[in-house]
Amino acid sequence: MLELGGGTLVSGVIDVKGRIPQPVTITLTVEETNRLLGTDLDGAEIKRLLASIEFQVEDIGAETLAVTAPSFRVDIARTVDLIEEVARLTGYNQIPRTYPLLAAETRQPSKALMERDRIKRIMTGFGFTEAINYAFMDNHAGDRLKLGGDDDRRRFVEILNPLTEDQTVMRTSLIPGLLKSMHHNISRQVKRIELFEVGKVFIQKKKQGLPEETEMLGGILSGAASPLAWKVKEAPFDFYDMKGVVGGLLSALNIDNAVFTALPDDQCCYTRPGHTARIAHSDAVLGLVGELSPEVLKAHDLKQRAWIFELDLTRLYNLIPDFNQAGVIPKFPATSRDATIIIDRSVEAGNILDYVQNMGEALVESIAIFDVFTAPPISEGKKSVSFRVTYRSLTETLEDEVVNMRHKEITFKVIQQFDAGLPE
Repeated sequence: MLELGGGTLVSGVIDVKGRIPQPVTITLTVEETNRLLGTDLDGAEIKRLLASIEFQVEDIGAETLAVTAPSFRVDIARTVDLIEEVARLTGYNQIPRTYPLLAAETRQPSKALMERDRIKRIMTGFGFTEAINYAFMDNHAGDRLKLGGDDDRRRFVEILNPLTEDQTVMRTSLIPGLLKSMHHNISRQVKRIELFEVGKVFIQKKKQGLPEETEMLGGILSGAASPLAWKVKEAPFDFYDMKGVVGGLLSALNIDNAVFTALPDDQCCYTRPGHTARIAHSDAVLGLVGELSPEVLKAHDLKQRAWIFELDLTRLYNLIPDFNQAGVIPKFPATSRDATIIIDRSVEAGNILDYVQNMGEALVESIAIFDVFTAPPISEGKKSVSFRVTYRSLTETLEDEVVNMRHKEITFKVIQQFDAGLPE
C-alpha cells in the first residue's frame, strides 16, 4: 500500500474488537448424564472427557461438576449440550441399547379410517383410478357449476394469500377437481375416464369461526364403456353404468335398503333434469348420481358426455354394519314367475320392487325388473314394465299350484297399488 498507493505509515496499533462472549459456567450432575445417555459413568471419567477438549471442570459436590466452556465454543449454553459432548467423546457405539416401556394394550383404528381404505379398494376394484386434487379452487367454480345464489356451496372460505388465481378459496365440492382431471386426461388423448376422489369439502356456514368440514366421495365416468373391437361395437357409458357402480359400492359395504329416486328438476344444478337420481337411506340423503348438464360441460371446455356421483361419507360410515350375519343356505330349489304390467311413465320402476319386497310374503326371495318398453304399441305416456319374482321355501319344495296362486295375488296387488293394467 505504501509503494503503490502512496499511503503513509502511522505509528501504533489499532485493534477493533467485536463482542467477545462471556464464559458460561454450567452445572452438570453425574445422575442426569447417565439417565439421559443410559450409561454408568462416574464423575472422574466425565471430568476427564470434558477437560480433554479444553473445558474447565471443577468439583462442587460429590456428584456435581461446574463446567466452563472455552470462548470459541459458542454452541454450549445448556446442560444437554455438555451431555452431548460426553456422548460424543465416549463413543455413540458405547451407549447401550434400551427400549421404551410400552403398554401391552392395543386399540382398533377408527372406523372412518378403515372404511375409507375399504371404499378406495372397492372403487379400484370397479376399475376406477383415484384422483388426488388440491383442496383449493377459484371463486368462479360455483358459476361454472350453475349453483343457485343461495346454495351453501357458494359459501367459500377465502385464502388470505393464494398461490395462484385458480386456488383462491377452499373447495365446497369435489366435482370441479374431477372435471379438471377429466380435462387434463382428454387433452392428452385419454378419453376413457373412470376417476374417483375422497376428500373433505369446506362450507362457511357462519360468518365467524371455523367452516363445516364434510368428507365426500365423488366419481366421474366418461367415454366408451367397452373398447372398440372387430366384433364389439364401441358403446358409451350411460346413467345405469354409474348407478350400477354406486349400487355395487353400497352392496359391498353391506348397506341395504338404499333408495334411488328421481331428483326434482329445480334441484338439478349441474346435472341434467330427468337424468339425475337422489340417493337416500331412511330419512338421510346420502348424495346423488346423474349426467352432467351440457352447460356445465361447456363451461369446463369439455365436449364428451360425463356422469358423476357424490356421496356424503360422514353419513355413510354410520350405516355400515360392524359385522355381517351369515344366513342359512337354502336346501330346496327356487322357482320364478314373470309378469308384465302397463303403468304411467312417471311411476318409477324401483317403487314396484320396494312394494313387493315390503309385502312380507315369506315365499318371495327376490324380485328384479328385466325389461322396460315405451315404444308403440304402448300408449303415449305409458310404459310396459316386466319383472321376475323368485320364490323359495326353506322347508319344502314348492308346487306349481302354490307358486301360481301367490304370484297371481302379488300381481293383482301391484296392479291395484300403481293403477296399472295388463298388456292386450
